Amino acid sequence: MKPTHAILAGALLFSVGATGVAVAQGTLQTISLVKVDVLALETGYRTSKVVGSTVINEANDVVGKIDDLIVTPNDKIPFAVLSVGGFLGIGTHFVVVPFNTLDVRGDRMLLRGATKESLKSLIEFKYKT
Repeated sequence: MKPTHAILAGALLFSVGATGVAVAQGTLQTISLVKVDVLALETGYRTSKVVGSTVINEANDVVGKIDDLIVTPNDKIPFAVLSVGGFLGIGTHFVVVPFNTLDVRGDRMLLRGATKESLKSLIEFKYKT
């Protein structure tokens, strides 16, 4: 290709991009809006308030803290990542429990039947970097 042809081809591509002409790939998608009951949402739990909450058992023993919340991509089911044990992040064991197993008790979360030992016996969760 001659240099002048390359310059003209580049200018043509630039002008097509600048005019807003776009080539669509794949099939068209439509987005449906959904009605949301905002009054029901007011009774929900904000992630910013849940993360960092202390997790206790029925004996009011602290068994961990909520480190994060994760929602599965396909089923949209929320899970709580709990940090158990450790000190200042050293020796901390992360485990995952379904969020619906936690009961809110003020600023704490109740996980029935849990002890630090039973949680540490669960498979450790490791964050992907």
